[in-house]
Amino acid sequence: MMKPSYLATALSAVAGAAMLLLSGCGGKGEGASAPTANNKEMVERGRYLAKAGDCAACHTAPTGATYAGGVELASPYGKFYGTNITPDKEHGIGTWSRDDFYKALHDGKAPGKHLYPAMPYTSYRGLSREDSDALYAYFMQLKPAAVANREPDLKFPYNMRFGMGIWKAMFLKDELTDASAGSSAEWKRGRYLANTLGHCAECHTPRGALGQMDLSRTLTGNRMARIGATDISPAGLSAAGWTPQDMQTFLATGVAQQGSATGEMFDVVHMSTQHMKPEDLKAMTTYLFGDKPLAPQALKPVELSGADIDAGKRTYLAVCAGCHGLDGGGKPHVAVAMKGNTSVRNTDPHNLIAATLDGIKAQHFGEKESMQEMPGFAGKLSDKEVTDLVNFLRGGWGGISAKVTESQVRAIREEGGAHH
Repeated sequence: MMKPSYLATALSAVAGAAMLLLSGCGGKGEGASAPTANNKEMVERGRYLAKAGDCAACHTAPTGATYAGGVELASPYGKFYGTNITPDKEHGIGTWSRDDFYKALHDGKAPGKHLYPAMPYTSYRGLSREDSDALYAYFMQLKPAAVANREPDLKFPYNMRFGMGIWKAMFLKDELTDASAGSSAEWKRGRYLANTLGHCAECHTPRGALGQMDLSRTLTGNRMARIGATDISPAGLSAAGWTPQDMQTFLATGVAQQGSATGEMFDVVHMSTQHMKPEDLKAMTTYLFGDKPLAPQALKPVELSGADIDAGKRTYLAVCAGCHGLDGGGKPHVAVAMKGNTSVRNTDPHNLIAATLDGIKAQHFGEKESMQEMPGFAGKLSDKEVTDLVNFLRGGWGGISAKVTESQVRAIREEGGAHH
């Protein structure tokens, strides 16, 4: 067996890194300094852009100082840690110039080093210089936090940072491929918010062999975490029964008739989209659906029968109906509907099975909406019981005729470390 070349090793190194959603852009500049911007209007604009860009999700730990880093980002290749982007001169970006900051966002290059594409400069590359400077002004007026960064804890060969230059030469593009069609001013604004600031494609687009986004399938879904990112292309949204108004409500509150934001999408709504202007959410929605939205596909329940389906219905009545309703209609501010739920309607049953096994934490979206905690049933239901339950839900309230098997449930249970 031939020993891989250094080039191949470097490329394999960045493949894993690119699969992460965010990593942060901390680091100490060398001889680069600039005064903190004192333009109040620019600072406020930067504050809003930081919300729209969901910067806190990576750079603010739950119990840490604002934007001081420390968020752990696990991957099959090791761990990344969100970095300190406060103006602390030793640990943060206090010695960075505006040009340094722009290069990090646009080129994935911090002073003295390449950044892993886990920090989504592949999307941020489209950020205007004006918006980059506004973000810089905002971050530079924050209170400095003397919190040391943690280096990525990556396995060999993924810890060889020099390979990033090669990866960027191959895959760093000026523009992402659009998933929808449009030309209106609102569509163009939405494209900027979704493709660049919101970096939606980083999660919702499949990846190639070297970790690059497969832009021939933009926004068609990808599973990088326990709860996968669903298909949010116009066709995918239509198939799941979404309307533009439903999507705008979801981005603003975290809840729509198709379900609530869970997994990493909870953080997106909680830290980002619920704080955005209604007109910007409308623009994002216009981009996702296109200027001429496809009609939502009607739900067509599958005729159910058989002992397994009867067993699944009994399990639902015993452990689910108390919150989700006898008719699957859910309860406001308690539990989402199962009837027409996106996870139930999805042809890929992974998210539905994982949520059934793991449960879902309580979801508090500020003052606008909350959902109570859903317990996990990994320790209460067998693989056979989960299989029957999921098939009952998917057929009757999702219109999915394809049956889930016990082996699928068992694999997802083992993947999540859940046991009987």
